[in-house]
Amino acid sequence: MYRDIEPGGREVEQPDLSRGGGASDSPERADFPDADRDALTRDLDLPRGSSRESVRRRNWEGDLRGSEVRVMATAGAFRVVAMDELRRADDRPHVHRKDVERLRELDLVRTMPYVVGRERETLVTLTERGRDVLEASRRDVSGEARQAFYAGIAKPRELAHDVRVHSAYLEASRRLEERGLRVCRVVLEQELKREYQIFLQEPNRGRRGSSGRSPRTSDDIARWAREHDLRVIDDHVQFPDLRLECEGREGRREIEDVEVMTPHYRGAHAGAKVQAGFSRYGSVGARLGGSSGARRGGRAADPRLAEQMLR
Repeated sequence: MYRDIEPGGREVEQPDLSRGGGASDSPERADFPDADRDALTRDLDLPRGSSRESVRRRNWEGDLRGSEVRVMATAGAFRVVAMDELRRADDRPHVHRKDVERLRELDLVRTMPYVVGRERETLVTLTERGRDVLEASRRDVSGEARQAFYAGIAKPRELAHDVRVHSAYLEASRRLEERGLRVCRVVLEQELKREYQIFLQEPNRGRRGSSGRSPRTSDDIARWAREHDLRVIDDHVQFPDLRLECEGREGRREIEDVEVMTPHYRGAHAGAKVQAGFSRYGSVGARLGGSSGARRGGRAADPRLAEQMLR
């Protein structure tokens, strides 16, 4: 089966003898036993096997294979990813590079050169067309929050920081797996901040002559922060660079908040991130090293730790 998207946005099931578009009973799915565990692609009705399958969407038609879909989903979930970080343990040599080159030819991803630390790297981002293909390929999973996908770079000035977020994710997810947890969804800082802004401005909706200032009180904000497992420090809600929503073997749900600490983090700003209990990953050049947050108990974190970690 494939899913074609009508102009009104409604998905229509249609027969497809080639079994394209990622049918759930496709024998190719068995090639990747962990496919359904992949947080970024598990809700996408797209191919997961090693062979390319036909995919039709409203404004795009072509064929994709599982590794190419993972490249698209990863670039879209993190906005920007270093090409070499797209390689998986089960990949053949340089298959990720070939996937990126083909996706670029199809105008589904875009690449750009960049220097991370002292090393030259190729960065990968999703195009608007690539995001449209992912958005049109979502399965209807009622009651569950969806994985967000983004196209392009949000803030070029923050690129040196943002390109390290995926590296921190790889290290954090490895540690979580050692604790018997798997990542179900990743949430970027901007998504949490967008929810916060919606909350702040909701009372102003429909009010003529509103100044745009939120009438929310400090108690309102503190309550919202608690409901979202965030802390308020010095009257500011602290947002992590990345939130990982996880599930344990017995179905228990946990979250892991991750902060990438660069050498620019100093003073009160660095101290607030430590006090917030985020798992911190300090980056020097292109290297990353982790430090656990304080949210699991024990002594209160020393705000100076963030600076010491980066020396």
